[in-house]
Amino acid sequence: MQSLRFISAEALVSHPPGAQQSLDAVAHNLYPLLFKASYLLEQSAVIRLLLERWPLEEFRLGPLLGPSADHAGDLRDRACRACLEACVHGLADHVLQGGGRRRLRVADLTGIRDVQVQRCPCGRALGRWGRTELLARICCELQSQPRAARRPVEVLADVFITAGNFEVVARALGPVGPSPLRVRCLSLRADSLDPGQLLHVLRLAGPRELRRLEVVHNVRLHAGHVQQLLAQGGFPRLVSLTLPAKAFDAPPAGSPAPDSEEPLASISRALSGMTQLTELHVAFSTLTGKLQTLLGPLRTPLRVLDVGNCALNHEDMTFLANCIHAAHLEVLDLSGHCLVDLFPATFHRLLGQAAPTLRALTLEECGLEDRHVGALSLALGTCRRLRELRFLGNPLSGRALRRLFAALCELPRLRCVEFPVPRDCYPEGSAYPQDELAMSKFDQQKYDAIAADLRAVLLHAGRDDIQVSTPLFGSFDPDIQETSNELGAFLLQAFKTALENFSRVLKQME
Repeated sequence: MQSLRFISAEALVSHPPGAQQSLDAVAHNLYPLLFKASYLLEQSAVIRLLLERWPLEEFRLGPLLGPSADHAGDLRDRACRACLEACVHGLADHVLQGGGRRRLRVADLTGIRDVQVQRCPCGRALGRWGRTELLARICCELQSQPRAARRPVEVLADVFITAGNFEVVARALGPVGPSPLRVRCLSLRADSLDPGQLLHVLRLAGPRELRRLEVVHNVRLHAGHVQQLLAQGGFPRLVSLTLPAKAFDAPPAGSPAPDSEEPLASISRALSGMTQLTELHVAFSTLTGKLQTLLGPLRTPLRVLDVGNCALNHEDMTFLANCIHAAHLEVLDLSGHCLVDLFPATFHRLLGQAAPTLRALTLEECGLEDRHVGALSLALGTCRRLRELRFLGNPLSGRALRRLFAALCELPRLRCVEFPVPRDCYPEGSAYPQDELAMSKFDQQKYDAIAADLRAVLLHAGRDDIQVSTPLFGSFDPDIQETSNELGAFLLQAFKTALENFSRVLKQME
C-alpha cells in the first residue's frame, strides 16, 4: 500500500535532474519520504544529493527503509550496492559543505539485513564487510580535508573486520587528528585476525559502546586471550558475544597468565559483570563438566545459547535443565551431543523448561536414529511456540522422518524445518557423522521421492505453512559468502605455514 504522498515522491525522484532543481523548495519533513522512494527505485544520484543536503539532525537508515504509513514495504533486506555507496558518498559531500547548512549530527547506517537473494533492480549487494571497507576508506580520505574538520558527524556502524581491511578500519576508528566522520562501532565481527590485532581494534572501537561482538572462524584464541579481551573495559552494554572454536582451551605452556585465577572462572566473572548479556555463542569449545562454572554466575538470564559440539556431559546437561536460563531460552543449539541416547530424561526436562519461550532449536549431528523418534517427538511436543527446527546430519530413515513430521504438524507456530538426507539415500553402512564428500554422494531420485512424501504429510495435515529444506552444507551465511576468497587464502597460508614448521622439525630430528 502506498499513499498519494509516496506516489508523488516516486514521480519526483524518478527524474534526477528535476529532483535536483526542486530539492531546495521541498519541506524538510519530506526528505525521509524522498529517500525511501529513491532507494526503492534505485536512484543513486538522488540518494547522494539527499544526503548531501540532509536538513535534519538525524539520519537513521533502518527506520527510513522500514514499513511506514506512506509505504508499507520493508526495504531493509535490500543491501543494494549502488544505493549504499551513494549514502556514504553523500555523507562525505555533506561534511564538506561550508556555511551553516550542515545540521546532521548522527548518521545511523545499521539496520540492513543481508540476505541470499537481492530484490533491488541491480541485484548487486554490498555486504557488511564491503560496507565497512567503504565507510573506513571515506573516513580516511576525509581526515586530510581541513575544511571538513569542524563539528563531526557521528556514524553508527556494524563493523566487519578481517586481515584484508584491518589497516584502513583501524585508521578510521582511531584517527590521529580531527575527523569529520566519527565512527561509533555498535557491533563488531572479527575474522582472520591474530589476537594482537583483535585486541588493538577492540581498544579503538571502545568496549563500552559495543552491543554485539562476534569473534569467529580464523581468530585463534585460547582462554588467556579471552581473559585479556574481556578485561578491556567491561563491555557494559554488550548484548551478544560469540567466541571462536577452542576459545576456552588452556594457554600453551609458558604463556604469560593475565592473573593467578583459573581462566574459566575469571572469564565467568567477567561475563557476570555484563548485565545486558542475553546471547552467548561458544560452539566447538570443550566445556566438559564446566558449564556451571561458565554460566552459573551470570546475572541476566540468557535468551540465546549455542553450546553445539562442546562435549557436554551429564553434569552439564543437568545444570542446564535446572538453571535460571532454561526458562528464558528462545534460541538453543545443542548440536553434536547424543541427547536422546545419553541424557533422555534431562533433555526432556530441558525442553519442558524452555517450552514457554523456545522458538528455534538446532540438533545437528546428535546421533538421532529411528529408535529415538518417539522420545524426540514427545520432548518436542511441549514446545508449542517453536518456529524453527534444524536437525541435519542425523541418520534417520524416510519412514522415521515421516513419523517425526506427523508429530511436528502438531506444533502450531512451526514455520521452518531443516531435515537430513534420509539414511535410505546413502549406501548401506555409511558412517555418521559424515564428511562433506560422503554427505554429497546420495541417491537424488530417492531423496526427491521421500521429500515429496514428507511434504504430502504436511499438506494432508493442513500445514503448508511449514517450509522444509535440506541445505547440505548449512544455511546461507552472508558474511562467509562475502569473504570466502580471503578466508580461503588465509587457510592456504595457514596450511603452508604448518607444512613449513613440520618440515623444519623433521630436519632438526635428522
